[in-house]
Amino acid sequence: MRHQTPRHSRPMPWQGIGLGCDYNFEQWPESVWHEDMTLMRAAGVDLVAVNIFGWSAIEPQPGRYDFTTLDKIIDLLHANGIRVNLGTGTASPPPWLTHRHPEVLPVTADGTTRYPGGRQAFCPSSPVFREHALTLVEQVARRYGDHPALAMWHVSNELGCHNALCYDDASAQAFRDWLARRYGDLDSLNRAWGTAFWSQRYADWAEIDPPRLTLSTRNPAQLVDFQRFSSDALLECYLAEADILRGHSSAPITTNFMVTAHIRNLDYWKWAPAMDVIANDHYLDHRLADPTAELSFAADLTRGLAAGQPWMLMEQATGAVNWQPYNLPKAPGQMLRNSLTHVARGADALCFFQWRASAQGAEKFHSAMVPHAGTETAGWRQVLELSSALDRLAEVSGSTVEAETAILFDWESWWATDTEARPSQGVRYLDQVHAVHRALRELGVTTDVVAPSADLSRYRAVVVPCLHMVRDADAAALAEHVRAGGHAVVTFYSGIVDEHDRIRLGGYPGAFRDLLGITVEEFVPLPPGGDTVLDSGARATVWTELLHTTSAETIDRYADGPLAGVPAVTRNHHGSGQAWYVATALDPADLRDVLRRAVREAGVSAAGPESDGTVEVVHRRGGEHRYTFVINHGAKDIEHPITGHELLTGEHTGTVLRVPAGTVRVVRQELTR
Repeated sequence: MRHQTPRHSRPMPWQGIGLGCDYNFEQWPESVWHEDMTLMRAAGVDLVAVNIFGWSAIEPQPGRYDFTTLDKIIDLLHANGIRVNLGTGTASPPPWLTHRHPEVLPVTADGTTRYPGGRQAFCPSSPVFREHALTLVEQVARRYGDHPALAMWHVSNELGCHNALCYDDASAQAFRDWLARRYGDLDSLNRAWGTAFWSQRYADWAEIDPPRLTLSTRNPAQLVDFQRFSSDALLECYLAEADILRGHSSAPITTNFMVTAHIRNLDYWKWAPAMDVIANDHYLDHRLADPTAELSFAADLTRGLAAGQPWMLMEQATGAVNWQPYNLPKAPGQMLRNSLTHVARGADALCFFQWRASAQGAEKFHSAMVPHAGTETAGWRQVLELSSALDRLAEVSGSTVEAETAILFDWESWWATDTEARPSQGVRYLDQVHAVHRALRELGVTTDVVAPSADLSRYRAVVVPCLHMVRDADAAALAEHVRAGGHAVVTFYSGIVDEHDRIRLGGYPGAFRDLLGITVEEFVPLPPGGDTVLDSGARATVWTELLHTTSAETIDRYADGPLAGVPAVTRNHHGSGQAWYVATALDPADLRDVLRRAVREAGVSAAGPESDGTVEVVHRRGGEHRYTFVINHGAKDIEHPITGHELLTGEHTGTVLRVPAGTVRVVRQELTR
């Protein structure tokens, strides 16, 4: 099985809903540290991450270690009752390492070297880098493994954010070794990659290189395997550091994932089982049409990685970031609202990058808990407001999110879909995933986001958006789930290839053809700006298919164009359940209509009302209580029917809860047995 239960089974190493931050103390004189301790206590900070980028400070020259400053700050935090999330310091090598060993530098697909001056200037497969990094980790672990301030270990930082794909000679050899372990012999590799095409057959492992840039399109199976290898190479870096830490400490170990719209290179389903705590970094991405909807999706996916258990938000911003084309501040109340959206969807800790806004460096315009203007600011007051809110929500910690619907999500399918040679460059995997999640969110339906190999038995409805690459076992499990009475909705371009990127012959959608009771003989992508109309009046873009039903009934047809009269939406009775197929990219309102009908027929109970996304209602359940989060992103007050005790205001609700514009309310209800 590719998907396993994560390591973490113990409670988070803090009480209540934790509040934390990155503290780059080395950027400030020691006189500021004492002021910061006072402010941290005032803000209720529980957890501080230090030594994330500390390598050059604690090992200024090869083999010469100086822990004087790090000792001081850890002891100071401990004296002030603040626990430490201790970085291993390996996130970026020091200048002396890349100067003495330039062979550790990363190489891009065009064969050019990327140089120091930023961060993550290393090749993950470099044996020289790994040797020096692990020597550093040994020193850090020995010194602080039993320090009373230590709450958890933070391995490296945002592994693979910049250097996930490296094409140098060290990576080439590591890739060959990985392939030999995976396939065993060259005949198996040649079959898996389809090397009979374009005279690519390999006769010696040494002939295989990373998929560097070519004059034509590259072998798609090789590209997917290189993504797998690269994710595994970075996971090896994590595991090697974690093994050293476990030899010196019993504190939980993690690293910060990047479950977000613009990072796709790591298969976190394989990483999650190695984590003691699932942690994610998330920043609103204003390059997206609906950043708030993407925040909710990312939180749901992070919860999926945590197998439904509580997780921590390792980084977010109080306001603007510094790395988008246009870095927008958060409106009044938005930081609290966004933060509590993460809590509603399973987070038991909220941490910020960073504590004090930097005066220098590449991130000097990134917002922080203490802004450049100091504490006589709206930003600081909002930090205090959040801290107060988290204190009132302490009892929510340890509870879990209720969901009757799941979305199947897979990084490998993302890699295979967004490749070079495909029927339409307009089909992008994450767009389709976001579309179904956004539609369910607007229907008031809370959704888990899980791996294709996950246990589906607890879900009434399972939505499968654009799952282009799927394994036989996972397709069979979905079919069995429906046969046993579950309901499924599958969207176009799903089930087309196996794990080797080999087409499933006999008609699309390949792996799901029998489940859906259909066969597709040809894809008919629409050109940019093209659209089509269905009999129901629904509109669609991007994609259509020449589809025939075998056992399915037609729910909607194309009303115009070359496919007029051809089924576009179908439903098939399979065993005791139903399986829907959506063969085109429906406009948002029309996709919402189809999903509304599908989840209702599945018996799914919505947590909240339908909206345009401005209202979110999510339930967390713990012990004998249910905690209902009502989040009003809109500009108008709303009312929600519920009776219970509202935790943020301390008031008892009657039968209707009033939620002012831009605010959040959390209601505790007693569960009857």
